[in-house]
Amino acid sequence: MESETAIARLSALAQPTRLAAFRLLVRAGHDGLPAGEIADAIAIPANTASAHLAVLWQAGLVHSRRHGRSIIYTAAFDAMAELMLFLTKDCCQGNPDVCAPLASGLRKVSC
Repeated sequence: MESETAIARLSALAQPTRLAAFRLLVRAGHDGLPAGEIADAIAIPANTASAHLAVLWQAGLVHSRRHGRSIIYTAAFDAMAELMLFLTKDCCQGNPDVCAPLASGLRKVSC
């Protein structure tokens, strides 16, 4: 991953509403959620949710698909994993015990 991509993804997440939306989508798993449910869950207007979801989409952190009249958003788990790997690459200068709790926690995540 290039630094510019990591910066774009971190920047997209560095806003409370977008972080809340992304975490909600991570909890929803691969089924995702309609944009309206996301807006309701984080108590923001639908047009505001759409703007925030667009930022996450541009950063590659969410996918969207049309289902009837709704747009369903899902977390881009591959992009999230790439970002986590980028952040922990070369961790601990050869002392893997320092990063072991993080690695263990990531292994427990299943979607």
